[in-house]
Amino acid sequence: MSGKNKKELAATFSPAEIEASLYQKWQKRGYFKADAKSKKQPFTIVIPPPNVTGSLHIGHALDHTIQDLLIRMKRMKGFEALWLPGMDHAGIATQNVVEKQLAEVGKTRHDLGRDAFIEKIWQWKNESGGAILDQMKRLGDSVDWDREAFTMDANLSKAVLTIFKKLYDQGLIYRAERIINWCPRCLTAISDIEVEHKDDSGEFVSIKYGDDSLNITVATTRAETMLGDGAVAVNPNDERYKHLVGKKVLLPLVDRMIPIIADELVDPDFGTGAVKVTAAHDPNDFEMGMRHGVELVIIMNEHGVMAGTGTKFDGMDRFVARKAVVEELRKLGRVVAEKKPYIHAVGHCQRCDTTIEPRLSKQWFVKVAPLAKAAGDAVRDGRVKIEPEQMSARYFEWVDNMHDWCISRQLWWGHRIPVFYGPNDEVIVCGPDEKPPAGYTQDPDVLDTWFSSALWPFSTLGWPNETEDLKKFYPTSVLVTGYDILFFWVARMMIMGLFAMDGKQPFDVIVLHGLVRDQFGKKMSKSRGNTIDPIEFMDKYGSDALRFTLARGANPGTDQALAEDWVAGSRNFATKLWNATRFALLNGASVAGPLPKASQLNAIDNWILTRLDQSIAEVDELFEKFEFAKACDLIYHFTWDDLCDWYLELSKSTFITGGAEAENSKRVLGEVLDQLLRLMHPVMPFITEELWCSLTGAESLMITQWPKSNLAGQDHEAVKIVNLIQEIVTEIRKFRNDQGIKTTAKVAAKFSGLSKVGLAPYEAAIRSVTKCESDQGTFTAKTQVAEVVIEFDLTGAIDLVAERARLSKDLQTAKKDRDTAKVKLENEGFMAKAPIEVVGEIRARLAQTNADITRLTQLLEKLPK
Repeated sequence: MSGKNKKELAATFSPAEIEASLYQKWQKRGYFKADAKSKKQPFTIVIPPPNVTGSLHIGHALDHTIQDLLIRMKRMKGFEALWLPGMDHAGIATQNVVEKQLAEVGKTRHDLGRDAFIEKIWQWKNESGGAILDQMKRLGDSVDWDREAFTMDANLSKAVLTIFKKLYDQGLIYRAERIINWCPRCLTAISDIEVEHKDDSGEFVSIKYGDDSLNITVATTRAETMLGDGAVAVNPNDERYKHLVGKKVLLPLVDRMIPIIADELVDPDFGTGAVKVTAAHDPNDFEMGMRHGVELVIIMNEHGVMAGTGTKFDGMDRFVARKAVVEELRKLGRVVAEKKPYIHAVGHCQRCDTTIEPRLSKQWFVKVAPLAKAAGDAVRDGRVKIEPEQMSARYFEWVDNMHDWCISRQLWWGHRIPVFYGPNDEVIVCGPDEKPPAGYTQDPDVLDTWFSSALWPFSTLGWPNETEDLKKFYPTSVLVTGYDILFFWVARMMIMGLFAMDGKQPFDVIVLHGLVRDQFGKKMSKSRGNTIDPIEFMDKYGSDALRFTLARGANPGTDQALAEDWVAGSRNFATKLWNATRFALLNGASVAGPLPKASQLNAIDNWILTRLDQSIAEVDELFEKFEFAKACDLIYHFTWDDLCDWYLELSKSTFITGGAEAENSKRVLGEVLDQLLRLMHPVMPFITEELWCSLTGAESLMITQWPKSNLAGQDHEAVKIVNLIQEIVTEIRKFRNDQGIKTTAKVAAKFSGLSKVGLAPYEAAIRSVTKCESDQGTFTAKTQVAEVVIEFDLTGAIDLVAERARLSKDLQTAKKDRDTAKVKLENEGFMAKAPIEVVGEIRARLAQTNADITRLTQLLEKLPK
């Protein structure tokens, strides 16, 4: 390795001093770029495209940390690694942003017109959109910026038109009236993922339908929708209502006769066991209505205002009408029972928080049955693997029961549906290179944002063109995403990828991580005030600390908690690593020249090399298995415990003594840091780059090789020797602590038996870390580990009178606690009444106090007289 990039490390670790410049260095030198012409094996990740309106939240930070970890590792392993970045145009969210800007000057999109409004959005996108991209750089994302994509880019739009026509021509896209999620504020259909269910307080009202000759009571939380009822339904096995099935009952307020039908969907134990069927305003009612030919009665306009009922409620907002209808029914004596308040889950628009209205509407749909079957088969036959495997059950549950997908949206921003209508109701679909005949008008709707993002793994690589990128990097290797969008995005990418790419899966492995929750395990939300801003954490503790904390909590498929203290702890870990490397450099640690042979090294050097080798093998395997939390925990304990707390401390005496042994240890220390920093780099890229370049003088960690383990070269005898040294050191430290000797105080000690166990060469190291001086003195206390006896001269080391008094007081307290526990356990009356867990606690306390009494008695006996 060249030493030209070597530089002295700062005395203190400051992330802000190194992160921005290092990222600029990486980007300027082209380390993130992937080459489609390369002969290397490809490894591809396409980033889940964040919204163009979005900013980096803690979920993104976890998602991106895992992806960057995998990409950096594979790049170091010699793969042609492509991490492709980009953004989603986010139809509703982006349109809302610009509409709010217009509202501030008293205008609407209709004042501008469609073309001018879309031009306004593009202007906003170019000037203010995509702030998240700079935040990704803060996090250290090593994405190929030259391939940055946007779902409204020309070629991605071409892909949308191409696949729409292909689906339509094969009868997999159709237009029909169905119940959809409708937002009366955004005035569009929205997808299920854009609906947030919240607990709302409502009224559960029981209403009598019919007259004195025939009546039935139904219960509802949406009384206003009764104006559109087409039937009353009961369970066919409900004995209470069997005699009514097939008859008609009077619908109050509109004086319309509606049938009583029997359907298995009705729960006889809910409410009165009879439900109103409003087939045009409820998805379950719609399905039931289709089965029984129930009339579809629309009673609201697109704004959620009552219309067309022929009653005095027309013109009222739906919520105003709800109260008015109940009041009118109450006057007529038809309210049988009321429950206030009644808490139930109600859907709200994610973008504007308006209550969603299920609405019968003519929309465009994808017929998903054959596509979903192919998506299920790809996982079942092993072409696609889901990690963790237990998440497969959830995936199958969705794809095996997938409903047709509503893909049309009543917006202006997005991919406009390529359907054109002729003067005589002719319908044609135009591909990207086709134009409609004169006189044809285009459908005003745009496609669901998820439609274009479902094409992301191949549209970003150039499809429908046969590009070099597509040939090289498709199928992609790994998809990393949260399990919460397994259905909404992952399943749809599967169906589109398999369809467009002739059965080639869009990715080989789906890695699902959980959600990030607060330190108490609660879901983060603005209303709870427990959200975490990753930018603030990066500002305060550095990007590496945040990344390491997130990766260390990332167990596959499970949620993880996050607290600021844990990020601060990771910052302390980074500082520990910084100081250890700085110590190593100041003491001459080197990577120059070959590593000495094992026979030339002492046991402590061979032990740390063996532990390094074991750690590399385990971490590598865990990373490849997506067990990020376990891998990071291993890295942490090797670094903090093995390297810093043991190896560096045990080797200090060697460094001080100097000579050939010290030179060997300096080379070993250089080797350990070199390999450890490589191993840590994917998780903590900034600090490892700074330290590694200072240690080696080489250009960059990003273009060096991933560390390899050599299991055959491990020295298990050295491990046994160091394990015994650790036992001795731990026992001495415990003895000192028990005697109340300050950790900084030096004590005279004599060691016997070191030669018997092969530790004679390491006496200096043991004395150094335990602060045990020469073996000259009056030895009045001792302890033992295996065949090694350690005697101590405690003269002047402790205040014998004070120490005897302290131990005697602790002994009396322990005896008192023991006696109290024994009295309770020997009391038959107490034992007969006390809960089992209480008895267990007392028995445990008795066992602990007996152990304390033994320990304290022995300590008193060891004190010099």
